[in-house]
Amino acid sequence: MEIQTTPAWQEAFPGGHVGALLLNNIDNTRRGPELEERKRSLETRLRAEFGHLSRAELLELEVLNAYRAYYRGFDQTYHVQLQQESIVHKNKAMPNVSPLVDASFLAELETLVLTASHDADRLAWPLTIDVTQGGEAFEQMNGKVRSLKASDMMMADTQGTVCTILYGQDRRTPVSTATRRVLYVCYAPPGVTEQRVRQQLDIMLSHVRLFASGVQVEGLEIFTGGVTS
Repeated sequence: MEIQTTPAWQEAFPGGHVGALLLNNIDNTRRGPELEERKRSLETRLRAEFGHLSRAELLELEVLNAYRAYYRGFDQTYHVQLQQESIVHKNKAMPNVSPLVDASFLAELETLVLTASHDADRLAWPLTIDVTQGGEAFEQMNGKVRSLKASDMMMADTQGTVCTILYGQDRRTPVSTATRRVLYVCYAPPGVTEQRVRQQLDIMLSHVRLFASGVQVEGLEIFTGGVTS
């Protein structure tokens, strides 16, 4: 994988992490029963483990607390927190998007680590992990063009920003039914451990293997803020 971090990112996020997992030989149209069974099992487990907790108590979980602090600095709320609440407290079912997206979303709910899913062949490599300066134009997946806020963790390819923590993925590089190579990227602010990020990468790989037994790992790497790469 051709991924690097900038000195600005290293300085802005000491103790933060970005994890990258590049996989190939995938059929993103095959929706087998194994992944659906794992969804139902996790829904049951989350409700049993966290159903008795109030919203305030959920927010004190270590990982949610770290993301809450990050998002609170921008007057926003961590969307994975809201998704977890909908499953735990409102008995909502996990959505069906595509096998690759479902694999990452399922892992997000288990580890609470924010993850983006890119079609690796739509990316213009190399990639750069950086921090936003503010004012950059960014087209979200829904087609809305945003002016990015300063000091947000981001990733860019040679054509522009492809993801930020606050605004999610771009419109140009998401996975589709035609995707054969996927790049999963985990964004973890300070307070989320490297071990937790590695767990997220491992769980996503195990989920992908449920519907793509021939999947191959092209690369796996975790970058840490405050450590020169």
